[in-house]
Amino acid sequence: MAELRLPEQNTVLLTGRLTRDPELKYTASGTAMCRFGLAVNRRYKDPKSGEWKDDTTFVNCVIWREAGERVGKVVKKGSPVHVEGRLRSYDYQDKEGNKRSGIEVEARRVQILEKASSAGGSAGAGEPEPSSGAEIEEVPF
Repeated sequence: MAELRLPEQNTVLLTGRLTRDPELKYTASGTAMCRFGLAVNRRYKDPKSGEWKDDTTFVNCVIWREAGERVGKVVKKGSPVHVEGRLRSYDYQDKEGNKRSGIEVEARRVQILEKASSAGGSAGAGEPEPSSGAEIEEVPF
């Protein structure tokens, strides 16, 4: 049987609010890395009761380099953002030494969905380094 080639696609688009203040760190080589949690809501009508309900999904995100620095300095818990990126899996050991795995969104772009004054400053939409592949952008209102 002929081998079936599937297109490789790993694209994630999410809009939600930060669940905690972003955590900005630097690697040993000085590369900025910012981690944040995102709450994404889905509103639906319960078919049995007819009531509107909310379903919330919590997603861990990471963004690197200059865009990571800007996210870490501009947004805060509760800030609305739109994230574009890809899913990335990772392995780690928990406190008891058990092997675990996780999945997170590695963001290429984070768009701030509130005015600069309420987001804590102006982020700007500058061009990222060609190697970084990430940017942050504010939506003007």
